[in-house]
Amino acid sequence: MSQVTLLQIADKLKISVSTVSKALKDYPDVSEKTKALVKELATTLNYKPNAFAVNLRTKESKTIGLIIPAIVHHFFSNVIKGILTQAEKKGYLVIILQSNESYELEKKQIDLLLRQRVDGILISIANSTRNFGHLSDVLSQGKPLVMFDKIAKILECSKVVIDDRKAARDATQHLIDTGCKRIAHFRGPLLSQNSIDRFIGYREALENNNYVYDSDLVYICECGDSSFEEGKINAKKLVQKHKDVDGVFINTDLVAIGALTAFSEMGVRVPDDISVVGFSNWFMSSVISPSLTTINQPGYKIGKAAFKQLYTELKQRKNNLPVVHKKITLNTELIKRASTKV
Repeated sequence: MSQVTLLQIADKLKISVSTVSKALKDYPDVSEKTKALVKELATTLNYKPNAFAVNLRTKESKTIGLIIPAIVHHFFSNVIKGILTQAEKKGYLVIILQSNESYELEKKQIDLLLRQRVDGILISIANSTRNFGHLSDVLSQGKPLVMFDKIAKILECSKVVIDDRKAARDATQHLIDTGCKRIAHFRGPLLSQNSIDRFIGYREALENNNYVYDSDLVYICECGDSSFEEGKINAKKLVQKHKDVDGVFINTDLVAIGALTAFSEMGVRVPDDISVVGFSNWFMSSVISPSLTTINQPGYKIGKAAFKQLYTELKQRKNNLPVVHKKITLNTELIKRASTKV
């Protein structure tokens, strides 16, 4: 069955197409009787507005793009929920793409979204992204770009983040406060900004407490946020080489869960022999044994804030107002569980 048009409704009611259009939009210069007749017939005929025609007229697609490194990541799934909740309220469709931490794929996805004429783009960049020309292209085309979590500090656009340094200091300080004397760190890739900031926070906490920093106690997880296996491998290396280590701050919860698994397999007791703090507060962190002390990273709130900022900038552009870029920093919280001492 073909889609019902305004012309068909107008012909049936013997009125003009413009009157039908105005009636459906509740214009004050159309009588209440005519409005009621038009809306009743539109409902009967199951009339749906032509979104493409509306978009051409308003120069809006009512579509935004979202690029994230990994959809299966618990943190990013919460970000998506936050974005979708807000987008639905404002009538926006969200195209969700996964970069798989690939710079080349991320570039292609940006190009795809621009060709699809999205109104704006939300992105958490891949760990391998070092050049930002593709993101500058978004801004040069007059489209708002909001970055979250993994960001490029040099790019002039809005950003929604946490204070990774402070969160890492809090995590490491908790290990110190509960009696740990020799503290290791499993960090993410060397060039990922949030991995850098968490490493700096770890080191600052040591220095603030007159602990000697030892680079031998820092293990790099090249896969970044999501390597359970790297957590196991690095935990085994740590125990074999540094039997005196009694605490470890780990860049993400999945890596930390891998470490807890390895400790259990090797007969290392947590937290009696070694205390562990993770980062993100995945669901699994509360149900494993021992449950994982971790930093709560508010993914849902980050998603909400990112969309709200994008929507604000869309309105500013539509109303020919100056676009005001913002850096929004959300609070984190240390969640104390059984993997650290009381």
